[in-house]
Amino acid sequence: MKNLLIFAVVLVLSFTSFAQNLTKHSVKAGESIDSIAKLYKISTADIYTLNPDLTSILVVDSVLFIPESTLGKLNNLVVERELDSYKVHKVRRKETLFSIAQKYDISIEDLKTHNESLQHKKLRRGKKIYIPVFKNNKKQIEEDQFSYYTVKASEGYYRLEKKLGLSKKLLLTLNPELEKVGLKLGMVLKVPKSSIKNTENTLISTTSLRDSLLDLSPKNLALLLPFKTKSISVNSSKLARKQLRRDGYINIATDFYSGAVIAIDSAKRLGISVNLDIFDTNAKAIDLKAILNQNNFSKFDAVLGPITLENLELTAEYFLSDSIPVVSPFVKSKSSYLNLFQTIPDTEWLRNKMVSYVKTDTIPHQTLIIYDSKSKATAKYLKTIFPSATLMNSKIDNKGVEQFYLSTEDVQNVLLSGRTIVFLESDNESFISNVTSMLNAMNGITIKERSKRKIEREIILMTTSYNKSFEGLYVSNYDLSNLNFHYPSVNHNMELSETFKQKYLTQFGTFPNKYAIRGFDLTLDILLRLSNFGSFFEIPSNIKTSYIANKFNYIRQLNGGFKNEAGFILKHQDLEIIKVQD
Repeated sequence: MKNLLIFAVVLVLSFTSFAQNLTKHSVKAGESIDSIAKLYKISTADIYTLNPDLTSILVVDSVLFIPESTLGKLNNLVVERELDSYKVHKVRRKETLFSIAQKYDISIEDLKTHNESLQHKKLRRGKKIYIPVFKNNKKQIEEDQFSYYTVKASEGYYRLEKKLGLSKKLLLTLNPELEKVGLKLGMVLKVPKSSIKNTENTLISTTSLRDSLLDLSPKNLALLLPFKTKSISVNSSKLARKQLRRDGYINIATDFYSGAVIAIDSAKRLGISVNLDIFDTNAKAIDLKAILNQNNFSKFDAVLGPITLENLELTAEYFLSDSIPVVSPFVKSKSSYLNLFQTIPDTEWLRNKMVSYVKTDTIPHQTLIIYDSKSKATAKYLKTIFPSATLMNSKIDNKGVEQFYLSTEDVQNVLLSGRTIVFLESDNESFISNVTSMLNAMNGITIKERSKRKIEREIILMTTSYNKSFEGLYVSNYDLSNLNFHYPSVNHNMELSETFKQKYLTQFGTFPNKYAIRGFDLTLDILLRLSNFGSFFEIPSNIKTSYIANKFNYIRQLNGGFKNEAGFILKHQDLEIIKVQD
């Protein structure tokens, strides 16, 4: 009771002090906290502060206290610099941190921040260190240049800085309530209008690097792949062939290498001389350690591979102090290494790309989210993005065991007439088969048996996480095609040119598969980037490249290293897979 009285006194005093700055708002049908915040040019936190009993569900005709917008008081704010890329500096005799910082017009703290070893080790001659290169984004923000941005799922300060070009410090200045409550999904932030315009053009145009080669000096590339030559029987050709057919590592390594060979030949035709050294990791850490300790890698411009997580992290850590870029062809690491370039986009990034694509669909529709227990988090995320969506999870029996199926009656009850977008989130083949065949049967015009009433439906099937189960033996491509199945993808096998196919066929006696094509795309991209920018670390963040089936756009991550943020939205149509968005 005492606490309640104190709170009431404080609230009364607050209202008395700022009465001249408060407005009363009567809630109308269809309004939300977000829409009201945008209407009055304030944040949602401002509304919650003055209305402590408020819940997320608004009551029509209820009255809210609205504070005066402070946008007019926030003039002359300056946007801080933004990290664009890195240069690599080799320390010369008698150089100090101070002299290097002066040379590149940065601070000693900048050097230590981007070179962890400098925080506890002395500078030594011959050492290669990272020099951060910043964009000059300083500009004055006028009073009428403010707008609002709604925080999306999984967006932190770093992602907002990359997306809006606004530092954490500036966001806190514009939105002081962030100091107390932090960033939250759905929060409305005050931001400069110019930053909102930046998000309207988030698609980066593809750059062709073939036409602007500046550095034609020989490029040195190391290829670390598990050919497993030690394990192949040399006494029996029959046994050797059997091993080659059955070992997945050997097949991936040889296919990837074959694509790299064609890429090097293509680079030479452009005037790029390449020295390729191949190392057999045998897919074992002990063999990789021997390779690293017995060879001099200082001459290499980049290391491509390995393809196992343990060996990848071991390699990245080994070359970190020498500032040699390590490019991962397939696996993703959660560890942070400033020299690691991960070519496979994060699952979260692909999911957000798919959601952004769906949100551009302005045709009226319902949304249905079907999921199993492993995809519960994804379903909840989709529900926050599409709050009017209906959720359906796979059946659970009386003992709590998941059955991975839905009944026809359950699905019919939620599938109304008209257009419905269905998200199917699962990696269980039987569940995917059950749902897709059922949805296909309900697609188009159906007749309810009792009422004999025709129901016309258009079902568009989607997923935010494509996996091998969608390609399973029991999942019908016919069903997927009829449902116009959409999904995000790392790659898209466009039609190969006859020249490429014939060159590969002549050299290797077969047609290239997806691993060979990736080997070609990735190797050629590395060589072209080195020939354009001299170093992998000096590549601007807005350079997106595209080849036969893969795209690359490396973005520096908050915790270090670079990740590829480029992919496709594909769909099944007429029993073919076509690209609907880059």
